[in-house]
Amino acid sequence: MRTVTGPTDHVVVVGAGLSGLSAALRLAGAGRQVTVVERDDEPGGRAGVLRRDGYVFDTGPSVLTMPGLVDDAFAAVGETTADWVDLVPVEPGYRARFHDGTELSLFHDQPRMEQHVREVMGGEAAASYRGYVDHVTRLYQLQARHFIDRNMDGPWSVMVPDLARLAAMGGFRRLGPTAARHLPDERLRRAFTFQSLYAGVAPQDALALYGVISYMDVVAGVWFARGGMHALVRGLAGAAEKAGVDFRYGTTVSRVERRGRRALALRTTSGERIEGDAFVLTADLPVARRDLLGAPVRRVVRPTYSPSCWLMLAGSREPYADPDGSPGPLHTIDFGQAWEGTFDELTGGRLMSDPSFLVTAPTRLDPSLAPEGGHTYSVLFPTPHLDGEVDWAREAPAYRDHVLATLDARGWPGFAEAIEVDDVTTPLEWQARGMEKGTPFAMAHTFRQTGPFRPRNLWGENVALAGSGTTPGVGVPMVLVSGRLAAERITGPDPTYRSRVWP
Repeated sequence: MRTVTGPTDHVVVVGAGLSGLSAALRLAGAGRQVTVVERDDEPGGRAGVLRRDGYVFDTGPSVLTMPGLVDDAFAAVGETTADWVDLVPVEPGYRARFHDGTELSLFHDQPRMEQHVREVMGGEAAASYRGYVDHVTRLYQLQARHFIDRNMDGPWSVMVPDLARLAAMGGFRRLGPTAARHLPDERLRRAFTFQSLYAGVAPQDALALYGVISYMDVVAGVWFARGGMHALVRGLAGAAEKAGVDFRYGTTVSRVERRGRRALALRTTSGERIEGDAFVLTADLPVARRDLLGAPVRRVVRPTYSPSCWLMLAGSREPYADPDGSPGPLHTIDFGQAWEGTFDELTGGRLMSDPSFLVTAPTRLDPSLAPEGGHTYSVLFPTPHLDGEVDWAREAPAYRDHVLATLDARGWPGFAEAIEVDDVTTPLEWQARGMEKGTPFAMAHTFRQTGPFRPRNLWGENVALAGSGTTPGVGVPMVLVSGRLAAERITGPDPTYRSRVWP
């Protein structure tokens, strides 16, 4: 494995998001002096926070899986998760609503889930669920150590015995047809393949190996940080600060000063010069290379970017409780009747004509996130990124009306009237926050942008890269891993790590 060259006593990390904090904890635990430079006044990055009129919202990811990766980040500096953040399992992780009126709760307790599928969809569907869980579990076991959580220096890096086993399982076929062979009920297929959109690829086009996301999501289970995702961020930053990491908030980096391919210092917008021996950049990869390093990615084939999303954060007086009076699920995924055509529209640059969407209701697990009697909702509708046909400067108000009308028709009546405060993020706002093409989901996980073909996390002589645009990819678990992999480019590999974390 290649590492940076030269001294590494003082490492400067740009960005106090999840990847930057993960890297900082590993580096501090390995004895480096670490400085984290963050443009905002508090940690978070994409996992930021919005506070308004007593309501508290996460502005980025809302789904948390694989808490063992969180545990290991804290353990890097001798801390335990429970001392910094309260993580609780969420059961069910999701509730899926289908156009025919069916509702399916997605439990990670497998006997409970199998029985629930039997009650809702019948015995054949229950048996197929059991078989598919075995399949994606095996995929996870094959991929975790060698293909997900590993630095790669080229295609030869994946030439390990498990590659043949992964191919024999059909990992390089397509996810949609593979799931169809295992899951004859289309509703169950949707519940176990929609996760590929997190990776920016439609189920019918995604590699079957991305069934591993449904393992992390549905089989291993969903978790919640009391206080919201930002409570996790604050905990990681607090542990890093206790370990001696120096945080420089409210400091915006304008460029990396370098001599040839060796970085020397950061230049800030205020004119300050921050020197270091090695650097970790966590800005969106094309932005980091083009705007900070002055060395844009030059690829023979133009990169493919994931679709984006329209996000509304709403503080509401309406609880939308279940008929029996219980609060309802944390996450609700609502499927329209259309499926493959929906993805064709998104990747073709058009808005969904029959949308599927995700609603998250954090106050169902933590009422402290809203004033008394209030409730918080995160409403996410997938959209094209900014290379699409949508003129967001002109169409944003009408699309907001469309979203609210869709919510009203799909089981959230009176949503617009119950809103007390709201904040909307369109692809234009994602772009203004430094996300290429206006998508928070980075480069899509197509075959040529997966594993050893994804942009590398090492640049020049002494710069490592972290975040969703590089290895291993998109999602909270992958971003935490990316920070650790970037740290390994500086410290060298930790020989005990993989046996400690992965099966």
